[in-house]
Amino acid sequence: MMDFNVAPLNLILRAVAVYFAIVILLRISGKRELGQMTATDLVALLLISNAVQNSMNGGDNSLVGGLLLAAVLVALSLAMSHLTFRSRFFRMALEGTPTLLIHDGKIIQKHLVKERMNESELRVLLREQGIHELNEIQAAILEADGKLSVIKSSDISSK
Repeated sequence: MMDFNVAPLNLILRAVAVYFAIVILLRISGKRELGQMTATDLVALLLISNAVQNSMNGGDNSLVGGLLLAAVLVALSLAMSHLTFRSRFFRMALEGTPTLLIHDGKIIQKHLVKERMNESELRVLLREQGIHELNEIQAAILEADGKLSVIKSSDISSK
């Protein structure tokens, strides 16, 4: 229970490799997937975590091995947080950039395609914010975290 079945350095290297592989895979999947997780996205995420568990622990089911892996993952998360705070390059590489989806009430189709979003999905997100007409919108931006920010035309004209 308290003895490592796999060398600690091996566990650390496995955790680092899996962490970065999953970050890259999630980054490739797009920001929309992170911001608006559906039931199928949640199932995929749960299955991914189960699938990579053995590749991380290498057969080590000891308590200290599990605690070491948890500590490495938390340290990696903190390090990535620090890097994205300090470096614009890392922020863009790891988190992405916002995408303008609507400007002056007009949908920018090529940006929707880039984000793998269709117009009906966009309209659902707008309705969730109480917006029913495109002409109400000065700008709608899909943020790097997958959330939709909307600037209403009325907000601009009242200033």
